[in-house]
Amino acid sequence: MVAANEKDLIFLDRNENQYGPSPECFKVLQNSNDDTLNIYSRDFSRGIKSLLSARLAYDYGTEEKKILLGYGSEDILKQVVQCYINKGEKIMIPSFSWWYYKKIAEDVEGISIEYPIVEGEHTFYYDIEGTIKIYNEQKPKLVIISSPNNPTGNRLETNQLNFVLEKMKDSIVVLDEAYLFFDVTFKTDPVGLVNRYPNLIILRTFSKYYALAGIRTGFAFLGDNLDRISLLGTRYLGFNRLSEKIAIAALNSPEYYNSISLKMAEDMNMLYNELNQWPGFTAYKSFANFIMVKIPPEIKDSLKEYLTERNMIIKFMNEEELNRHLRITIGTHPQNCFLLKLIKTFMCKEMNHELVQGI
Repeated sequence: MVAANEKDLIFLDRNENQYGPSPECFKVLQNSNDDTLNIYSRDFSRGIKSLLSARLAYDYGTEEKKILLGYGSEDILKQVVQCYINKGEKIMIPSFSWWYYKKIAEDVEGISIEYPIVEGEHTFYYDIEGTIKIYNEQKPKLVIISSPNNPTGNRLETNQLNFVLEKMKDSIVVLDEAYLFFDVTFKTDPVGLVNRYPNLIILRTFSKYYALAGIRTGFAFLGDNLDRISLLGTRYLGFNRLSEKIAIAALNSPEYYNSISLKMAEDMNMLYNELNQWPGFTAYKSFANFIMVKIPPEIKDSLKEYLTERNMIIKFMNEEELNRHLRITIGTHPQNCFLLKLIKTFMCKEMNHELVQGI
C-alpha cells in the first residue's frame, strides 16, 4: 500500500532534481518586498524585454531579441507548434520520446511522423540515416529533436547534430535541450547554431539542472526566420518578476550546480554498474539525470508493488515498445542507495523463490 502521507514518498519518477536549487535562490525569496509582487515590470522602459532575457543574452553573447522566455520549455514548445502548424501539416518526432510531443501535435490536428531511435546493446541511439530518409520522403513542416532524449537518455554528438540540422534546414526544427547541462563536460553553441540555421529554435529550461521545476521558467534561442513566435511570446507587461530573480540567482551559482552534477554522475555510474549485474537487467548509458533500465517482464508488476509499498516511486514504462523498462531519476546519494538496496532485496527473494520452485 502507498504511504498515507505523500511527504514520506520518494519521487524518482519525474526527472526532478532532488538536490534542490542553490541557496542563493532561497535568499531571493527571503529578501523579496512588496514591489516584486504588486508592481508590473518596468523593463520595457529600460529598453529590454526582461531582466532574465537580458542576462541570458549577455551570458551567451547574443542579442536579446534572440532569447524567448516561457512558462517552462513546455510552454515555448506548445507556442511554437500552435504558431506554425495548421491542420494536416506534418511534425516529425522521435519514436521513443516524451508523450507530450504527440499531444501538442494532436491539439492542432497536425500529423505526427515518427523517426527512429534504436535500442542498442548499451545505449539507445538515433538512426540518423533512417531519420534523413523519412525526412526526405515526408517533407515535414516541423521537426522536434530531443537531445538528450527523454526517456532513453541518448543524445546527438556535435558532428551528428550539425549533419542533421543541415539536412533539415528547410523545416522549422525545435531542438529540445532540457537535459543538456547534466554532462558538465559537454557543450553546444546555441547562438552559433541559430545564427547558422534561421529556422531553428533551441529550448532550455530552469526546471531540471537548476532544480527549479516549481517556478516554471524556460528559455529559447531563436533563428532569424522565427520572428512571429518572438512577437507572440514577448510580454509587454513583463514576466514573473520573482521567478526571474530566482532564475538569475541560479545562474549566479555555477559552483553549486557543478558540484551536484558531479555527484549525480557518480551515482549514475553506480546505478549502471549495480543494475547490470542482475540477470535480465540492462541499464543503458544516459546523458541526462535519469537512467533507462530493461527488466525481466515477469517481475514488472511485483517489483512496482514492492517499491511502492516501501515509498519508492519510479517510472514504469507502459508504451507499446517500452513496456518492460524503468526510468529512474537520479536522486540524492541516500535515495539512490536506498533504491538499490530495495531492488537487491527484492531480487534476492525472487531468485530464492525460483530456486525453491525448481527443487
